[in-house]
Amino acid sequence: MAKVIITFKIMLESPETNIEEVENEVVVKIEDYGANVGKAEVEPVAFGLKALKITCIMDESKGGTDKLEENIKEVEGVKSVDVVDVRRAIG
Repeated sequence: MAKVIITFKIMLESPETNIEEVENEVVVKIEDYGANVGKAEVEPVAFGLKALKITCIMDESKGGTDKLEENIKEVEGVKSVDVVDVRRAIG
């Protein structure tokens, strides 16, 4: 099976939400799911609100991202999770 590279955009509940804590918890959720986190970055949105963009790599055999998205939404401080990019890794 091939590997899939997925980028999530995670919106926080408020500008006061501790983004580092959210990032740490989301990384744990992703790794517990069996994927590897490749990159995490903070993206300013508006009015002090920030989004967390996390790119991870997982085996294609895991199927879709619905279960992983649900797991990430359980993290305190997360308002929404969107998949913004999915690519198949070749090699």
